[in-house]
Amino acid sequence: MVTAATGVAAAVPPPPPNPSDSELKTSRADAKAKAGKVGELTNQLAQAEARLMDLQADVEAKMEEANKALVDLESAVDAAAKAKADAEAAKREADSAGRDIEAARKQLDDFAAGSYKQGTTMGSMSAYVGAKSPEDLLARAQLLNAVSGSELDALESMERARTVKANKDSLARAALDEANKRQAEAEQAKRNADAATATAQQAQRDQASKSQELEAARADYERQLNEAQAKVGGLENQRQRYQEWLAAKQREDAAKAAAAGNPRPVVGRPSGDRAQIVINRALSQLGVQYAWGGGNGSGPTRGIRDGGVADSYGDYNKVGFDCSGLMIYAFAGVGIRLPHYSGYQATSGRRVPLNQMAPGDMLFWATGGRIHHVAMYIGNGQMVEAPYSGSRVRIAPVRYGGIVPYATRLL
Repeated sequence: MVTAATGVAAAVPPPPPNPSDSELKTSRADAKAKAGKVGELTNQLAQAEARLMDLQADVEAKMEEANKALVDLESAVDAAAKAKADAEAAKREADSAGRDIEAARKQLDDFAAGSYKQGTTMGSMSAYVGAKSPEDLLARAQLLNAVSGSELDALESMERARTVKANKDSLARAALDEANKRQAEAEQAKRNADAATATAQQAQRDQASKSQELEAARADYERQLNEAQAKVGGLENQRQRYQEWLAAKQREDAAKAAAAGNPRPVVGRPSGDRAQIVINRALSQLGVQYAWGGGNGSGPTRGIRDGGVADSYGDYNKVGFDCSGLMIYAFAGVGIRLPHYSGYQATSGRRVPLNQMAPGDMLFWATGGRIHHVAMYIGNGQMVEAPYSGSRVRIAPVRYGGIVPYATRLL
């Protein structure tokens, strides 16, 4: 190096530290081992997450069964109440008919007893007293015969009515027994459905706990990996600085002027790349908590109630994103508006085969043909997503279990 004032070559400063090849090799091996462990834990976590998604779908199905059982139980209770009312009404009718028949029978018995005491089958002698002529007497006898006959006819009619009402009473009681049986069956079905839902929710909570443990373990190894990579980078920087010093020393020794090199420009994605804008916007929300129903074009919002799993995690009191809300925010950065439902987002653009998916495409998962989750592909087999209640926006390997066979492209 030559100074401007003297024109004499300046001495090269003392050499910087030069890590040995062994140190570099050991450091790189340690970083590689840490990266391998991170990859292993990432795969385990992906499997755990896939299991959690399956359990979540199972919980939703069990909750629907419990809802159906509740509706059936309410219908059975209503039917049993109506059958009970019908049975009580039929019994009252039968009892009333019985009382009417007993009264009519007593009246007829009193008439017959009076006739017997007077020594005639035509009625009481008092009915004949005061007859003014034989014709009048005969008319009164015919009248008494008609009265006795009509009472017998009425008694027979009431007996038939009582039989009809007794049959109605019997049928109503049988209907009540059947309704009570259906109600008992519906109550048992509701208990079974509630128990199945509780079991499914417990399995989901257990799996979520395992996933959190794996997530914590992976985070710890990622920290170690970052430290190992920083160490490798530090050693490599030292080696590079030493090599630069050595080159300068060689130039000095050869009495050559130092040549200043222009740095090579960094090649990256153009700033106007819409896919990268969308990806960067989604990645800017890493770590934001999940909130079912949360998220819009401006950012995270308060979640809403779902009457089930999300409520148990208190999502309605959290500010964050759900899976489709994160997509709304990401694509709003390039002026694209999306509906807050993953099923509609799946049809909002052009479908491409999974083997042609590109960064910025949306990926979807379905159970029983119904789409229930969406994430964004960011390249290198990775995606960004808001996965489920109790989690946060994160980067994860693409899960192929339950994935629909296409990606949706908007850009």
